[in-house]
Parts: sequence; C-alpha cells; structure tokens
Amino acid sequence: MNADLPVWAALLVAFFLILGSGLTLIGAIGAVRLKSFYQRVHAPTLGTTWGTGGILIASMIFFSVTKERLVLHEVLIAAFVTVTTPVTLMLLARAALYRDRSEGVVDTPGFDGPPEDDALD
Repeated sequence: MNADLPVWAALLVAFFLILGSGLTLIGAIGAVRLKSFYQRVHAPTLGTTWGTGGILIASMIFFSVTKERLVLHEVLIAAFVTVTTPVTLMLLARAALYRDRSEGVVDTPGFDGPPEDDALD
C-alpha cells in the first residue's frame, strides 16, 4: 500500500499517535509503580481509555484521507472500549474490596475494623 498523505494529515496522525501511545505508556508505568491494588487499578484504566482514543483518532484520520472516504469503524471500537473499561474496573475493584473487607485487611479503603459483638446490647 502506497499512501500519499498530505502534510497536515501526517502531522495530525503523528500527533494523535504520540498522544495515545504516551497516555498508554503512562497507564502502564502507573500499573507498575503504584503500591496497592486500589491505586494500581486506576492508572491503566485511564491509560487504556484515553490512549486507545488517541490511536483510534489517528487511524480514522489516516484511513479517511488515504481512502478518500470517511472511515468510521473506529467509532465502534471506541464505544466498546469506553463502555467496557470502566465497567471492568468497577467489577474488579468491588470484588477486591469485598474480599479484603471480609478477610479483615486493615489497609482496605473504608475499613472501620472488625464487627463488634456488643452491637446487640
């Protein structure tokens, strides 16, 4: 495939590719560097959503310009990523929170200590 891209389109594609890959890299670094699961789960979610968005915008611009028609397949991909990523984050965080609270892990967010037996008095 020999694509003759105008300079303005090449600059836009490069900008969005660098932006998207940079955000994804920041999310990956956050997943490695943060200490607890609850901190670690947030960075990759943002990196995935915004990073994928930047790469998809670059893809839309590139293929719309080179094929001389509007390419919108990426809109469907963006919709699925935007919907599924936060839902997955919420399910993972709630499962971990339930597990940690039931096991009595002290540094769990919102943990007030073990239930007291004198609640019936």
